Amino acid sequence: MRHGAERAGPESRRCNENSMQENTGKQIRKTGRKPSAKKTAQPAEKKPPEKKAVPAAKKNKSARNTQAAEPAAVQPEKEQAAEKKTRAPKKRTAAARKPAPQPNAPAPAAKAGAPGKKKTGRSAGAVNRKKLGSLSRYGSVSPDELFFEEGVKITFLGGINEIGKNLTVFEFRGEMVILDCGMTFPDADMPGIDYVLPDMSFIERNADRIRAVFITHGHEDHIGGLPYLLKIANIPIYASCLTMGLIEGKLREHRLLRSAKLHVIKPGDVVNVGEFSFEAIHVNHSIPDSLGYAIRCEAGVIVHTGDYKIDNTPIDGGVIDLGRFAQLGSEGVLALMQDSTNAERAGYTPSERKVGETLDSLFARAGKKRIIVASFASNIHRIQQIIDASQRHGRKVFLSGRSLENVTAVSRQLGFLNIPDEVLLPLDRLRQYRDEDVVLVTTGSQGEPMSALARMAVGDHRKVSVGDNDYVIISATPIPGNEKTVAHTINELMKLGAEVIYEKSLGIHVSGHAAQEELKLMMNLVKPRYFIPVHGEQKHMRRHASLAKSVGIPEENIAVPELGSVFSVSEDGVTRLQNVTAGRVFVDSSGVNDVGLSVLGDRKRLSTDGVVIITAVADAYSGRLSVPLDVQSKGFVFGDNAKELIKLIEKACDRVLDSVAGSASFDAPALQNKLKEAAQKVVFDRTRRSPVIIVSVFAV
Repeated sequence: MRHGAERAGPESRRCNENSMQENTGKQIRKTGRKPSAKKTAQPAEKKPPEKKAVPAAKKNKSARNTQAAEPAAVQPEKEQAAEKKTRAPKKRTAAARKPAPQPNAPAPAAKAGAPGKKKTGRSAGAVNRKKLGSLSRYGSVSPDELFFEEGVKITFLGGINEIGKNLTVFEFRGEMVILDCGMTFPDADMPGIDYVLPDMSFIERNADRIRAVFITHGHEDHIGGLPYLLKIANIPIYASCLTMGLIEGKLREHRLLRSAKLHVIKPGDVVNVGEFSFEAIHVNHSIPDSLGYAIRCEAGVIVHTGDYKIDNTPIDGGVIDLGRFAQLGSEGVLALMQDSTNAERAGYTPSERKVGETLDSLFARAGKKRIIVASFASNIHRIQQIIDASQRHGRKVFLSGRSLENVTAVSRQLGFLNIPDEVLLPLDRLRQYRDEDVVLVTTGSQGEPMSALARMAVGDHRKVSVGDNDYVIISATPIPGNEKTVAHTINELMKLGAEVIYEKSLGIHVSGHAAQEELKLMMNLVKPRYFIPVHGEQKHMRRHASLAKSVGIPEENIAVPELGSVFSVSEDGVTRLQNVTAGRVFVDSSGVNDVGLSVLGDRKRLSTDGVVIITAVADAYSGRLSVPLDVQSKGFVFGDNAKELIKLIEKACDRVLDSVAGSASFDAPALQNKLKEAAQKVVFDRTRRSPVIIVSVFAV
């Protein structure tokens, strides 16, 4: 079952397409195609009564106090059509934008400007204006005191100037919704770090304003930060069926599943939450069940593509819904936010089916050798094609790698992987089969030191030993920055005698992101007034901006964000507001944000220059040594050179101790600094290196 609805509980694993349960008082409904412009006159007695207008401040306050409200009824079809029509910002009239007058309210003050100045199509956000300065720091201010911008504010907390840890916040009239909450893996210059999260201090300050988080797909750079977000605030999560299955696994590990508010949506569903509505749109990516979103508020419609490509022959048969994107373009789109990852690649991204054809020919070429295939654990389409090729060649499949086993189990349970039980076998049974009957699928395509393939390459895997009868296929291309680790793994496998296939030219991997022609096609379909490139390094987004200009989007209508940027987007333009705090938070084992840049600096110095440890035990009255000075070095110099250097350090420290011996008062901290300075000078003069020097002085 490919797409589903809200599950009855966290343990109900298969999604139900025939029902949609909503537990937070928000509305989920199924959108249709463009509503008919034909209107049917309604009898006067059937006209619904007019509702008394509610000020924005009161409305916001009420929204926060209705967490346990009953599910909203689905709107009648005609009301849905009328509502959808009013959401097109270019078609709204000044009367529709003007807030209803309140009883006994004072007359509104006249706006500044020349008399008779033509209105510019502003949205109805200018209610209860009160300017309080910077809008990026109002954690303790109530919504009715805010100066509301007339546009929707977009805050970029991740996924900008980098690949990974995507996190974006949309805000209108003081209410916020988050799109994606991911993580990324550490660089080589982050020793001891397990993974990196976006800085969520902005979210923590505004937790009471956040109404929901929507997820585009199930990759770690889009869902990996969710457990840490839910520890800040238990926000409802909306995601597709497979994505939610992967999220549940993460939340179970963090013991957050029981309390989490999880809601499964499918393409075509519209979720009304606070001042926003989110419409889910099916897209193709390297993981099934991926979504883009049409995000609506009174400021206009913003289309966010998520990570996507245009695959005309997808493995699961679900082609990207270009028709819906085109329909949104014909209705009027305020801004397009588009995936920039492959903006430098010309042409089109090949279909995933091309990889299946290549795998089939490589399996035939392997002959009687054992086949080992390394791929991304979350590339479910790739795993399916490996399974299919294995069946055609009469081989059994074994999995190695915890993340691969988890993703495969969830995907099978939810119906996204079709694997016969007699084909997929536990790794414990690997030795029972001949090499020519085996396909081993493993993680480690990026050369991660602790991955299954990397451990095989260095002979450290408990159940798999690589030899000259192994045929290794690395079905991935190195992520920028991982080239050296991938090359190291390949070299080590070849030293063991394995034949390794890794050349991209052979067609063993295709990207899950749109190339230039696909990006331009999407822009032409959506026809946005403003364009905002996202999800990429600066070079990717700048190249993407050039593509936007090439299809006719004016340069002044293109805004390239920075990490921490805040944009206010309205029909009048894109305004850059004051940046907010954004950056990286390091996760070291179970510790979050307890490793700062200074600690990383020490770790890098320790890894490159080593450490010198000096221990002095002195008489508290005379300052003279009670026991001989102890000097040790680790990771610095070795052998005779180490002994000679330690003697020089001891002599320099003895001179310092002699200078303070017999002093009227004994100052241990001052002595500690003098010993450190003396040791640093000796070490640098002799080696031109600066190891970490730790001095301990004990008074007895």
